[in-house]
Amino acid sequence: MGDRITIEPVTRIEGHGIITIDLDDEGGVRDARFQVTQFRGFEKLTEGRPFYEMPAITERICGICPVSHALASGRAGDAILGVHPPETAVLLRRLCNCGAFIQSHALSFFYLSAPDLLLGMDADPARRNIVGLVAAHPDLVRDGIRLRQFGQQVIEMVGGRRIHPAWVVPGGVDAALSGEHREAIRRMLPEALAIITRTLALFKQALGDFSAEIETFARFPSLYMGMVDGDGKLDHVQGRLRIIDATGGIVADAIDPVDYRQHIGEAAEPWSYLKFPYYRPLGYPDGLYRVGPAARLNVCNGCGTPLADREWAEFRSLERGPVSSSFHNHYARLIEILYGIETIGELVAQPALTGARIRALAQPNFPEGVGCVEAPRGTLIHHYRVDDNGLMTWANLIVATGHNNLAMNRGVLQVAHRFITAAEVPEGALNRLEAVIRAFDPCLSCSTHAIGRMPLVVRLRRPDGSILREISRS
Repeated sequence: MGDRITIEPVTRIEGHGIITIDLDDEGGVRDARFQVTQFRGFEKLTEGRPFYEMPAITERICGICPVSHALASGRAGDAILGVHPPETAVLLRRLCNCGAFIQSHALSFFYLSAPDLLLGMDADPARRNIVGLVAAHPDLVRDGIRLRQFGQQVIEMVGGRRIHPAWVVPGGVDAALSGEHREAIRRMLPEALAIITRTLALFKQALGDFSAEIETFARFPSLYMGMVDGDGKLDHVQGRLRIIDATGGIVADAIDPVDYRQHIGEAAEPWSYLKFPYYRPLGYPDGLYRVGPAARLNVCNGCGTPLADREWAEFRSLERGPVSSSFHNHYARLIEILYGIETIGELVAQPALTGARIRALAQPNFPEGVGCVEAPRGTLIHHYRVDDNGLMTWANLIVATGHNNLAMNRGVLQVAHRFITAAEVPEGALNRLEAVIRAFDPCLSCSTHAIGRMPLVVRLRRPDGSILREISRS
């Protein structure tokens, strides 16, 4: 038996995970895995709750993407009621979602990945962090803080709170937008646009320094999935699902989210609490597909706003066919921030945005509902069943990080083969193993599902951290 390299925990991500690299007798890489070690169980604990409480409950899954969970939950509630939210409610949901994308993408790029991208993958670990970034690039860090603040302020002005606003409800939203807040959002747009414009220019200048990472950070042919509107343009909130293959050919299009189970299967492994979705017609694990920023830009025909469309065209020119390296999720996030800022500008110009009719009221008319939106990390699906009183009897969530689970594991293996040799394991190689996971920006708090009997591992550790005893149930 060869040695095992363990990175515990993976740093600069949301949640708790481990990377394990198994070496053969000659010191070569035999296998590599990304293991999610936390379990939440929201699907089970919501049973018995009124379905109309679900947006407020499920947004507590995560403090980074609560708006995404609330919107997916709200759409599932719309389906149970059998109603279409009023125009003003749809516009407000879109506006809040834009704020959520901007703040989440800014967090990922500026706070979590910029130390690698601007200080270098091989930089001294003591300074390869946000503190070191402040010392080396104070203006950029200030921009990141300001851009994230803008996104959070949009959420607060629309939904009442920056985190867990409890504002989305089945049938619409719970509060209208004031004219004063509309104007405040409008006044902040020029600064946000200037920040993302110079950040995109800076990032594109640095791309040439990361050829090895671009080649190895989960660069392989795969399927891609994302939501698009009726014209095939990017649509984070109201779209339908499109799946394309590694050549860019459309495999399935205009998929109603209610039919997701015809296309997506769900598997589990005993070594991770994050389930493994796959494209059902190809089976498990061959049905690997990717979601998220780069996948969305791969599947759409354009963004639908002028500046983002120009950046989208430049992004798509990186490769013939879909952009296959998940390193370019960083690039795609910046383009989606630009798209969000432009979309906010369009939304605040809509007269209906400050309308008073914001909710369609009804009793539960259907025993089942599916809600689907694009979260910052990728496609998010909420599927609910209720009894005659509207109480939850069953829930299934497929979060973006789950969709990418097979791809993340394959990406870790690809990086391990490239940067780990029998002779040495440099610190920079270990950082790249973490960085390929950071490229996906996983939200492990959202990994809420275990299929079948949960595996359990209890480790007793000595004060020095070494394992005294391990008890497991598989």
